[in-house]
Amino acid sequence: MFSVSALGELLIDFTDAGTSEGGQQLFERNAGGAPANVLVALEKLGHKTAFLGKVGCDMHGEFLRATLEANGIDTTGLISDPDAFTTLAFVALSADGEREFSFARKPGADTRIAADEIARDVIADSRVFHVGSLSLTDEPARSATLAALACAREAGCVLSYDPNYRANLWPSAEAAMEQMRAVVPQMDLMKLSDEECELLTGEKDPEAAAAALMARGPKVVAVTLGAGGAYVRCAEGSAEVPGFPADAVDATGAGDSFWGGFLAGFCESGRRPEEVTLEDAVSFARLGNAVASLCVRKRGAIPAMPERTDVEALLGE
Repeated sequence: MFSVSALGELLIDFTDAGTSEGGQQLFERNAGGAPANVLVALEKLGHKTAFLGKVGCDMHGEFLRATLEANGIDTTGLISDPDAFTTLAFVALSADGEREFSFARKPGADTRIAADEIARDVIADSRVFHVGSLSLTDEPARSATLAALACAREAGCVLSYDPNYRANLWPSAEAAMEQMRAVVPQMDLMKLSDEECELLTGEKDPEAAAAALMARGPKVVAVTLGAGGAYVRCAEGSAEVPGFPADAVDATGAGDSFWGGFLAGFCESGRRPEEVTLEDAVSFARLGNAVASLCVRKRGAIPAMPERTDVEALLGE
């Protein structure tokens, strides 16, 4: 059985890598995509995972499949499409490691997965099923995501959601709000960044946003606060969980690495979402903060996911 399976985007992050001798900007090819990043973080922490999605039959698609397999992720549900090109994201970095994205996705293979292509047996064999929101931007991937959630719910999976707002992938902020909010009532566990609070709830304050989300269905909500760590809320109450200091080189995958750590803690607890205590939620977030702190110290997302021994060493300091 899989601890976590996930559906969504698997793409190339061409990450800013300085300039050439001729003064031209260089980009380094890294495997990326938020749901895939979460799974790699989980695999590094010792959890069995599976990915569902679509890439092109091109050199980038082959590289992405090989990367997932090299990290131990089951790719039964990963489809290679000869009629679509693998999605590309160009990531420029500022001096403090923050990112600016430019996408080549018109359409990208990740948006072309259809409901009848989903590996339902993989989902049914998972404890947790996770999605992001980039698979909600376009059809047929949107319908495929909704079908996968229905399959997971029927199979008794815990449903996990990390909305990931990229303005230039949506026709408007209003369209993004409508689609990203629509799936919230189905979820058990939810993570968002402090920057996404207002978009998802109308509330800028993480505490108010988490309360608003829990009123709509999720049993546990975590809001990442950048270097500040995370805020968690469950039925028992809420708490702010401090982060671990880090000299950030590249923030790509920071939130995904946090959620991978959080889900690892949840899976290891053996609890159902409604059974999670505040002490549990704080423990899950502390593990997530440690994973994220180590992730941002290296370039790229998937290549930067830390090993369990390094995470435990940081937690023990």
